Amino acid sequence: MPTELIVPEVGESITEVEIGQWLKAEGDAVSKDDPLVEIETDKVTLELPAPADGAIVKITHPQGTPANVGDVIGTFEEGAAGSAPAPAAPTETAPQMAEKLEAATPPAPAASNGTPGASVIMPAAQRLIDENKLDAAAIPATGPGGRLLKEDVQNFLKSPPKPAAAERSDKAPDTPTPATPQGDRSEEVVPMTSLRKRIAANLVDAQQTAALLTTFNEVDMTNVMALRSQYKDQFLKSHDVKLGFMSFFVRASIDALKQCPAINAEVRGTDIVYKNYYDIGIAIGGGKGLVVPILRNAERMSFAGIEKAIGDYAVKAKANKLAISDLTGGTFTITNGGIYGSLLSTPIVNPPQSGVLGMHGIVRRPIAVDPGTPKERVEVRPMMYIALTYDHRIVDGREAVTCLKRIKETIEDPARMLMEV
Repeated sequence: MPTELIVPEVGESITEVEIGQWLKAEGDAVSKDDPLVEIETDKVTLELPAPADGAIVKITHPQGTPANVGDVIGTFEEGAAGSAPAPAAPTETAPQMAEKLEAATPPAPAASNGTPGASVIMPAAQRLIDENKLDAAAIPATGPGGRLLKEDVQNFLKSPPKPAAAERSDKAPDTPTPATPQGDRSEEVVPMTSLRKRIAANLVDAQQTAALLTTFNEVDMTNVMALRSQYKDQFLKSHDVKLGFMSFFVRASIDALKQCPAINAEVRGTDIVYKNYYDIGIAIGGGKGLVVPILRNAERMSFAGIEKAIGDYAVKAKANKLAISDLTGGTFTITNGGIYGSLLSTPIVNPPQSGVLGMHGIVRRPIAVDPGTPKERVEVRPMMYIALTYDHRIVDGREAVTCLKRIKETIEDPARMLMEV
């Protein structure tokens, strides 16, 4: 008995999806729970499994087609043996079709006005030509056998050809001829994916509804790099995960957010909602776009727990295997443009959050060490610019600068994370 393949519910408030790649074709034999098709939402990509052993007998929504939750996108036959689609009937060649058309079309009378433009002018077309005093030779004919149709004359009247340019005077100045573009200038039109549409909508919404402002600082990475270098091998051996910089910045951000709770809050209507937990979003470049999975209760996580969670999310993001629950919520976001070579940028807040920290590339440059003291000197240090974009509706500049400065101080002196000072 045929079974309808229906778009399942994929998450709260998600009603529209886009049909991704069909992993099985019509007639393919499949086993129960084999993935049949990818369903793309504005957050994640899901797979629709086969309900039983059988075969797909019909696909009604091909790849790239939009659909709503509950729509029927295909038909599945339980227990049906897979078979290749029947070969299509042989098609007639263009010459054969032309011969049939010519044989089926009776010869038309010759043009009544003797105009040499079209071989045959249909009566309705001739009337329009006479009424508007047109030259039939100037009107393109699109009818079978070169016939000039009424529609051809109507189209000609709507958009007549431009008159030829008057002959240029000998005294007129020469006009340079525009250069003709050389080489391949092709274009490719690709529809936006659901994920890209949602990213675009969120970013525009953030710009239009929040009062965004960015403050900057720079961090001397000398100490944290030395600490990482000292313990990275032992850390990998003990926890089976590499020690990166992101775990330091997650812990430093949580420490700073505790001192500046407005940056961990959100605007909800006319209220400010302060949160006593820290769900930190980590921006990751996924297989089909930027995603921000959440480290829930990150304040309770160890360095190893943070690194493992980020690593797992990165693998799932590249394979488009993130679940809706992985991306829901979040009180603060960290994005690292430095891995792509960014020196400085202004990250955009992820609504309804009120703050986002931007990390950037580490560059060795000369700076003043111990300025204003007898030991003042210039040294080449590994430096990183950091940026904090915040919602000025609930976060004052003083709080934002204090928060970013606290992150700087904690990274430059990592022992603060342990001593909580």
